Amino acid sequence: MGTMELPLVVGVDGSESSLQALDWSVDEAARHGVPLRLVYASKWEHYEGVALAGSLGRPDERVLAENTVGSAAERAGRRNPDVKVSAAVLTDDAATVLLRESRNASAVVTGSRGRGELRGLLLGSVGLAVAARAHCPVIVVRGDKAALGSTHGRILLGVADTPGGRAAVTFALREAETRGCTVDAVRAWRRPAHETTDHPLLAGDPARYHEEQAATLLEEALGELVRDNPAVQVHRTAVEGPAHTVLVQRSAAADLLVVGAQRRQGHFGLQLGRVAHAVLHHADCPVAVVPQLV
Repeated sequence: MGTMELPLVVGVDGSESSLQALDWSVDEAARHGVPLRLVYASKWEHYEGVALAGSLGRPDERVLAENTVGSAAERAGRRNPDVKVSAAVLTDDAATVLLRESRNASAVVTGSRGRGELRGLLLGSVGLAVAARAHCPVIVVRGDKAALGSTHGRILLGVADTPGGRAAVTFALREAETRGCTVDAVRAWRRPAHETTDHPLLAGDPARYHEEQAATLLEEALGELVRDNPAVQVHRTAVEGPAHTVLVQRSAAADLLVVGAQRRQGHFGLQLGRVAHAVLHHADCPVAVVPQLV
């Protein structure tokens, strides 16, 4: 039993962004042959039993919640009748609900904006909180029509220094194999600002040294995992520049951008690094944040 037998969980709230995430999730569930679980977070039950609760209009929220998941389930069924769909209205705030669901999910999917948020806000607080702390991969669905329709035939994998990269590589390779597409594995490199050329390896062409070092580290990160997945074609590229800038630029030609997240010791468990934070806000395609759980 692999993790992909677990359901794909998607948060729905009736917003345009969540409908995009729902459509993408139906396609993804169909690709992997897993059930789809739709969840709507509602705090209405907290008010149940309060005197005059009915006259305060709280039951209207319950009706809204049930109508929202009901229409989402119908939409999923129209998009692909073969995907098994279940739906639930759960009592708590959205981030708490999705984090709890992440303990028993192959992945959690959210839209890039929540209901009622300012149009200019690119990623809601729910998406950020879930991506930073979930127990499984989190996919924030964003991007243009080509990316949402998975028409590029390419998955972009950001390979970083962190020891949390193995799970991200495995996720990207499995995703590519399921889709029958290629992986564009990218490692960004930069020359130190105050570099001396006294070091014998740096004499002559310091840029070449850094590029070759990045290529070596890229190979080490991919190595055996790529050899174990011979069906997937992997392109390796070492690119000069800040990692978040490089990945955002390249995301325009990808169907999915995959980055790792390492567990840092501390009260909040998984934390988002600068790169994950930036691509969640600015990528031109859906972004998967894959935790390395140890």
